[in-house]
Amino acid sequence: MNSLEGQFLIAMPDMDDERFAESVILLVGHGDEGAMGLVVNHELENLRFADIIDELDLGDPDSVIRLPDTIRQRAVMRGGPVERGRGFVLHSSDYRSGNTYAVADGVSLTATLDVLKAMAFGPPPASALFALGCCGWSAGQLEDEIARNGWLTAPFSPKLLFETPVADRYDAALASLHITRASLSPDAGHA
Repeated sequence: MNSLEGQFLIAMPDMDDERFAESVILLVGHGDEGAMGLVVNHELENLRFADIIDELDLGDPDSVIRLPDTIRQRAVMRGGPVERGRGFVLHSSDYRSGNTYAVADGVSLTATLDVLKAMAFGPPPASALFALGCCGWSAGQLEDEIARNGWLTAPFSPKLLFETPVADRYDAALASLHITRASLSPDAGHA
C-alpha cells in the first residue's frame, strides 16, 4: 500500500472500537514501520486551551487571564489513546520552528512548547488545532484494518481540518467522498 500520510481516515459507522467511533483522523505518518495519526473531531470535555497554558506555566497568570476568549476557550482535541499526556499541534504551514514537520500541503505538525506559546501570545499560525494524545498502528496493522472495512480514506482538506465545526467534521469527511452514513455498508467488498 502506498503511504497514506497526510490523508484522513474516517471510521466506518459500525466501528467496533468505541475509542474510534465516528472518528476522523489525520495521518501524520505512515510507512513500513506503522502509522501515527490524530483524531481531529472529538473534543476533550471540560478542558480548554487556557487550562493547558496555565498548567504548563507558559505565561504569567495575569497574561493568561487577559487572553481573548477566542484563545482561552479554544477546544482541546482528544488526539487518541496513545501518549494521552503529550500535546500535538496541527497548524497551517505559515508557522515553523526547528521541530516542525510538514504533513501535507498546507498543514504541519509541531509537538513542542514554542507553538503553544505562539498560539497564546503570538505570532500564531493562521490556523491551528491542539490535541492531547495520538493514535498509533504497528507495521501492517492499519492496512489490515482498512482491508477489513474498518476505515475509509479521504484526501486532506484544510477546510475540513480548520474551518468545519468540530461536530460536523465526520459527516463532512464522508461528504468529501460523496457518501453519507446511510449509504455505507458494513460489508467489505473487494474487486
